[in-house]
Amino acid sequence: MSNQYADLHKILNLGFEFSQIKDIDLLLEKILGEARKFTSCDAGSIYVKEGENLRFSYAQNDTLQRKLPLGRKLPYATFSVPISNQSIAGHVAANGTILNISDVYELDASIPFSFNRSYDDITNYRTKSMLTIPLKNFRGDIIGVLQLINAMDDKGEYIPFAEDDANTIKYFANNAAHAIERAKMTREIILRMNKMAELRDPKETGPHVNRVASYAVILYETWAMTNGLPQDEIDKNRDVLRMSAMLHDVGKVAISDTILKKPGRFTPEEFQVMKLHTLYGANLFKDIYSDFDESAGIVALNHHERWDGTGYPGHIDPTTLKPLPGYDLEGGGARGKQGKEIPLFGRIVALADVYDALSSRRCYKEAWDENSVVTTIREEAGKQFDPELVEVFMECLDSFRQIEKLYPDEAAEASLS
Repeated sequence: MSNQYADLHKILNLGFEFSQIKDIDLLLEKILGEARKFTSCDAGSIYVKEGENLRFSYAQNDTLQRKLPLGRKLPYATFSVPISNQSIAGHVAANGTILNISDVYELDASIPFSFNRSYDDITNYRTKSMLTIPLKNFRGDIIGVLQLINAMDDKGEYIPFAEDDANTIKYFANNAAHAIERAKMTREIILRMNKMAELRDPKETGPHVNRVASYAVILYETWAMTNGLPQDEIDKNRDVLRMSAMLHDVGKVAISDTILKKPGRFTPEEFQVMKLHTLYGANLFKDIYSDFDESAGIVALNHHERWDGTGYPGHIDPTTLKPLPGYDLEGGGARGKQGKEIPLFGRIVALADVYDALSSRRCYKEAWDENSVVTTIREEAGKQFDPELVEVFMECLDSFRQIEKLYPDEAAEASLS
């Protein structure tokens, strides 16, 4: 009984930790990691309900992770499965009950669902025991599925999941589901803010802002680990950075359509107006109620600054639109921020935004090939970009390629379907 009490106490504490994470992607990572610790298992995945399907949204696998270089993320492909009795996850979502399977390769032929061995075949992994749990909100609606793979004993041998784990994990799943639902609402609010910008500027698409935010988090994580930052600080900053990066161009909602949707090059006067989107965006977050407000304002204001000081808007007060005292230039304007005068989050999003702009197809250009993009970014080290972050970027290319697959542009996604 004492062990069960300790488990329940831990689950309550985890519920509070989950509630502090606002970004859905980082929350899924935390939930899956904690569920695996709780049940001592090697791998797992989370599916999130989208309409009548489950979207494979996050995966972890310690055995496969150990084969990768330190700091490299495990690559996985996102896909959807119908909520039906055909698959294990679909069956759990359709029926709302837990499945505890000792060996998925030994399923009885009479049961309606089956296990897809294709991922095991590709990776030479052996999935054996599996505990699959429905994630239900407070109304009892299914919002996703948590799937835990290969429970392990003290020697690292795969064993079946204990029935006690199956019973206790229900409470864990309830807390996780409530946190996921809140985080989905937060993500939806941010995407709706971006949709307002997208109505004005077609380049500001959902896939674009998700990619930029994901690139930014990868860059920050790698930079932070290289610089020895504590994990709790990294986790906290990842959360606010990801949401802030999604809103880097939200200030464009205040720019005239005549300028924003102009097909050709801007005149010098038009470009001066276009630059104001950084100040308008920062002004949206001038009343700081949380770390997110502060971070979002920093990113909106600084993501067009350049390491060499030739970026914009420079040392300007976003409220008055006037240069800060001592930073005005002769002839008008403000001195650009230079080097580490530019806040870290601004330097990170600047690189992430340019990488995505060069790598993506636009109405006025084709996507650049990767070699050209990488060469350009390397050449801009110490000029447009923080040279330390460019070195970090070079270490993150594999992760960037994976993010591009997770968030394809709608036209590309449609052509693949």
